[in-house]
Parts: sequence; C-alpha cells; structure tokens
Amino acid sequence: MEPADVLAGLDPEQREVAQAVRGPVCVLAGAGTGKTRAITHRIAYAVHSGAVDATGVLAVTFTTRAAGELRQRLRALGVPGVQARTFHAAALRQLTYFWPRVIGGDPPAVIESKLPLLRTVRRSAGPEAAQAEPRDLASEIEWAKAGQIHPEDYAEAVRKIGRTPPVPAEEMARVYDAYETLRRERHLLDFETILELTAALITEHGEVAAQVRQQYRHFVVDEYQDVNPLQKLLLDTWLGDRDDLCVVGDPNQTIYSFTGATSQYLTGFPVEHPGAAVIKLVRDYRSTPQVVALANRVLEVARSPHRLSLVAQRPDGPEPAFTEYADETAEAAGVARTVRALADRGVPLRETAVLFRVNAQSQAYEQAFAEAGVPYLVRGADRFFERPEVRKAVVLLRGAARSAGADDDLAPAVHHILSGIGLTPEPPAGGKAREEWESLRALAELAEDLAARGAGLPGFVAELERRAAEQHAPEVEGVTLASLHAAKGLEWDAVFLVGVTEGMLPIVHAKTPEQIEEERRLLYVGVTRARIHLGVSWALARSPGGRPRRPSRFLDGLAGRPARVRTPVAPRERRTAAATVSCRVCGKTLAAAAEQKLGRCAACPVDYDEALLERLKAWRAGAAKEAKVPSYVIFTDVTLQAIAERAPTSEQDLMAITGIGRVKLERYGEAVLAICRAAGDQTEDA
Repeated sequence: MEPADVLAGLDPEQREVAQAVRGPVCVLAGAGTGKTRAITHRIAYAVHSGAVDATGVLAVTFTTRAAGELRQRLRALGVPGVQARTFHAAALRQLTYFWPRVIGGDPPAVIESKLPLLRTVRRSAGPEAAQAEPRDLASEIEWAKAGQIHPEDYAEAVRKIGRTPPVPAEEMARVYDAYETLRRERHLLDFETILELTAALITEHGEVAAQVRQQYRHFVVDEYQDVNPLQKLLLDTWLGDRDDLCVVGDPNQTIYSFTGATSQYLTGFPVEHPGAAVIKLVRDYRSTPQVVALANRVLEVARSPHRLSLVAQRPDGPEPAFTEYADETAEAAGVARTVRALADRGVPLRETAVLFRVNAQSQAYEQAFAEAGVPYLVRGADRFFERPEVRKAVVLLRGAARSAGADDDLAPAVHHILSGIGLTPEPPAGGKAREEWESLRALAELAEDLAARGAGLPGFVAELERRAAEQHAPEVEGVTLASLHAAKGLEWDAVFLVGVTEGMLPIVHAKTPEQIEEERRLLYVGVTRARIHLGVSWALARSPGGRPRRPSRFLDGLAGRPARVRTPVAPRERRTAAATVSCRVCGKTLAAAAEQKLGRCAACPVDYDEALLERLKAWRAGAAKEAKVPSYVIFTDVTLQAIAERAPTSEQDLMAITGIGRVKLERYGEAVLAICRAAGDQTEDA
C-alpha cells in the first residue's frame, strides 16, 4: 500500500493526525469523530512512508476489545507487525520475559480477583471491615494502588481529598496493608502490581531499560483521559527521555475518576511536552445534527475550557424527545412501548439501548420489556433476579412466607427482613454497597406497591418467583440494558436515557463541584451514544403516590416543554393494576399478578382442555423459532394457561385476558383464536 492510499478518504483534521508521524502529538477527539480511524491511519502512514518501523510501535489501549480492533484495522492497512495491547498485557509480557533473567526463577502467579485474599484478611482489620462487601474493599485498594498511595499513607490521603471509603479509613488502611502482606507471602501478583514491578525492573536495571527502549521507539495511547498515575508512571518509564508519543482522548468523556483516572495528563500534555502538535477532531460522523446539538448544549452549561464543540456530518433526524412520567413503572412501560413502535418502523432491537445511572434501575425495564414481549440483554451486570443480594433476599422472604400469619402486614415484614441484609433508611455512599442497596430498595418498594393492593407475604413471594421466571432473558438479540458507565465506547441507532432525576443523575452522593461535573459528563456520554433516535425521560415519583422528585438540574435549558405522560397505560391495563380483579371461581380479590392474569386463585380448581394447552405450547414454540426470540416473548406460560382455561372465541374474549394487549392481538390473535375454535369444534364432535 502506498502512503497516499492511506490518506485517501480522511477528512482534513484526520489527515493532519495521520501526517504527524513523529511525536509529541496530542489528539483531542470528540465523540463519534473517528479517532480510531485517525490513529490507525497515522501508524500506517508512518510505516508505509518509512518514518517508523512497524515492530517499533506500541499502541496501548484500555480494553482487549479495543486492542483487538486496533490490530484488525492495522492488518487491513498493511501493517500487521505493530503491537497493540492493553497496559496490563504489555507489562505482563515484559515482566514474564525479564523476571527469570533479572530476578531468577519463575515470576509470581497472577490473580484474577482480590476477593479470596480479602475474605481472609478483612476479619482481623476491624468490626466494620469484617462485615464489608469484599468487592468494595477491592475497589478501594485498586483506587489507592492506581494513585500510588501506600497503606501507611492511605488514611491521611483520603482525609486530605475528602474521599469516603467503604469502611473507616484506619480500618481500610489495615485491610490494605494485610492484603499486600498476604499477597507477597503467597508470591502473587494483582493487576496493579504487574505495572509497578514492570516499571521497577526498567528503572532499576539498565539492561532491561535498554532492551525495552530499543524494541519500542514510538508510542500511541488511546483513551488518554482514562490514564491513572500508575499507568502514567509505566508509560514514562517506557519512554525514558524520548517524546515520540501520540495520545488520543476526550476530556469531556472522563467518567472513571473513582478508579483513579484523571484527564489532567491529557489536558496538560502541551505543558508537559512544549511544542507538541495539538489537533482537534470535531466532525461527528456518528450522530444526527439534532443529537449533536443536544450534546453540545449539555457541555455549554459547564463552560469547560476543554469543551469540544462537535459539528454534525450526518443528515437531519428527529428531535430528541423529553418525556415526564408519573412514576418509574409508567416510565418503563412508556419506554417499552416506544421501543416496540420503533421496531415496528424498522429500527432493529439490537440497535436500541436503554441506559441508566445504576444497575438496580434495570429491574423495572426487565419487567416492562418482558411484559411487552420485547427481548432484551443486560450488559455489564447480573440480571436483577440473578444478583446475589436479590437471590439471598428471595430465599429469606420465601422462608418467612411459610410461617407468615394471615394478618401480617406485608411492607413492614419485608422491610424488617431486608434490613437484616443491608437495607438502611439512607443509601451508602457508593460502590458495590450502593448498587446492592438499590436492589434491596427496589424489592421493598415492590412490596409497598403490592401491600397497597392487599397482598400478603406469600403473595409477594409468589409474585417475585413469577417475575424471576418471566424476566429471565437468555442471550438472544434484543434491546441492550446498560449503565452509562458500561455504555462508554458503544453506539446504537436509538438510545433512551432514563431516570434522569435529582439524586440519580447527578447521583445523590456526588457532592463536590468536580463530582457534579463528572455526572454531567456521564449524561454527555449517554447522549453521544445515539446515532438517530434519542429519548430522555424521568419520573416524578418512584412509585404511585410516592415522594415527589425533580428532573435533573442537567436538563435545565435543554428539555424545553417535555411531553408529560400521566396515564401511560391503556384503560384496561389500569383496571387490572387497580387491585379490583376478583377470582372467577370463589370471588376473592386477587393480589398476585399471576392470579390476576389467570382470573382465579392459584388454589381454586378449574377445568380446562389439557390438549388445547399442549397445542398452544406447540404453536408458541414454532412462532418463537420463526421469530428467533425466546418463547416467553410470544406468550408466558401463565398467559397460555389463562387462554386454555377460558378458551376464547373472539377478539373481545382474548383481550379480556390480562397480558394480552392490542399489539399481541394483532400479531398472534388470529392464530390463537383458530386453535381455540378448532379445539371447541372437536369437543362438540365428541
């Protein structure tokens, strides 16, 4: 490939990046501006023009997926010899190679997780540490090691910056120290130590430094705004006194400061490297002008000196939609209906995402999509009913339900049980404990909702089990449910940013101006994930009649006059949610959703045609296979049972069954009614 061929098709700014073949170079690349294209073409142009040798280039990124994409693109550009690796992969490769030669013997084993060691040492560190979630302790140690904060300096460091650790600072320091001691005793390496030891080998052994720097002469670092002090230390060690370095990043997408990442290395690059070329990529090829305009407005309010004003390159699209709902259940149902409508208009479900601030928010959307018959995938988190804290809560609730009295109040009973495993009146500051608290709080609020409809503890447990069975989505193509953090680096045709309220975005524990601005950047990241369709929504209460909430301050000046959806469900659906459904056998008011769908108490006897039920299941299996979706997306088992029991012969009869709305009637009504009528004809003939 000729050098001119590499430059073909690049825009002027990308071409400027590609032709800046020697460092130092700083590329400020806005969302959707083709930064990966620019840096891969820069490497390819430098190699094909003879400015650098492919084997002397090390391209560093943060994920194995991104590193793989870099290698694939570079191979397509005719430069397969370039090394593209994560910081940890590059460091481990060097450490493994030099350890036997310099230290002697085999290098320490690498641990994939800190949790086993922390479970051993936390008990002796203090009472709160003994009860703390190991994942929170691990995250805090990772933050400290990334910032080059040692155990003896930890307590003073967190006090100085006002950081809230998961346990008292002195206990956390003891946990950290005990963890490091045990790790060294067992001759183990964690990911941070890999970087530390590699940097130490290069610094302390001249022959190692000479060989590494002879091998790698040119460096490219992607997502430079996410570099932490430990990674910067290793990068400086690799470079030595050279400056042939190209860094690429966007300070407006700095959303991982809780891990130790800082954008200061990116924004301060021209100061650290006087005379560096600074090139801005602002042509947005991902999103429509309407989405880009909103993204720009999100950052205009912050008046950041490093803000990049994006310029859209795509044709016009629809305006972003701002929608206000009465409560979170209505919000989830409304989003599910909008997603279904977009799918009917040709937007693939795989090109649709619902993004939220914390993983616990997924439960309402898992439920809404299951009820709407929309397949979904949960990215970056366990499905709600598979989360350890939820599974533990369900086990405890199931045990309590066996001995519950008929007059026991549901909500107080559930609160009492959940308080024993972490539900407190006020949420924890953050981390894994906060996510677990949100999950338990979601269970408590569901209990409050069902208590208002007359349910008891056994009925609540039955409802949880029904939801767990119907919400379990296998790994199939569907709508992506993800946190805003997990969505970074991804994009979809349609994106719905949900739960955009005070206390959620910004999150309640974001107190300082810096923390608030990082939350604003999270909103920016969410907006810039959308190519064409963008919806932003919020609910005025978590549950019907609940404590009122305000839309996020970040929406001030953005939303204009939002659509207000006060009654987002169909009239028939509102009646079934109003707790007035009676058993058609004994007349008792039904509380459990599964019983409401059947129209009878679970214990009440009823006659139905078992052969009809089997034919319905066989039809459902075929329909699911043809549509390439799970069977529950067509109809759940409970809905099929209700159809078999009532044997509807008209559309009106079919619509009377809870869970069958207009969309399902239009898609499947004719086939279901044909099966039921055929079963009725066979009965009459007999």
